[in-house]
Amino acid sequence: MGYTRDIWNKRIAGRSDLSSQLVHLTRGSESDGKKVGPVDVLVSILKERRIAGSTTDNGFVCGGIPATCFQDVPVYSLSQNIHAEEQYRSAVEGAKVRYHGVGLMFPKPYVYAVGGRPVVYEDTDKAKTILREDEWWRIVRFDLSDDDNFVDWTHEREWRVPGGFEFELEQTTILVPNKYGYDRLLKLCREYEDEDLLGQVRGIVNLGSVFY
Repeated sequence: MGYTRDIWNKRIAGRSDLSSQLVHLTRGSESDGKKVGPVDVLVSILKERRIAGSTTDNGFVCGGIPATCFQDVPVYSLSQNIHAEEQYRSAVEGAKVRYHGVGLMFPKPYVYAVGGRPVVYEDTDKAKTILREDEWWRIVRFDLSDDDNFVDWTHEREWRVPGGFEFELEQTTILVPNKYGYDRLLKLCREYEDEDLLGQVRGIVNLGSVFY
């Protein structure tokens, strides 16, 4: 018998450091000069059933092909990554907001089926000699040579999908950071009369209840 999905699931179930899910986290934005909160952005994504890919200009994606980014970590480890980002922004003036504790989670095979793959952590120039140019979207810079300027994102175990990511609500689990985010999500979804968004998703996870 081969290494089946059922065996794969059981192996992951026995490991606290592995996950069968991939998580995309989002952040707030601006529209017509007004700030839009991350939960509001999330609800817009749910309505459209599409996550827009990041580029070199608005993200950390190498090459000319946009990519949608995911973390391959268990929910508790994800909460630790979010907490570490918050601490870093508090300590470093002008640090960029990369994401908040608001996002969507999908089964790993579901993302794999549409071209999602683990990134390649390497020196950018070296990685470009290894990968074809149409796969440069997989490159994430990795450099531990300067004690005063480490570049290391391996804690995210990142996956990427080339371009945007279109999804079905039935494959989606929603992540919110706290009770306020949960209440905001319910309010926005109840106000949306075109369809029952929350009735179609797999579930909702309050990361604050997991972490604290």
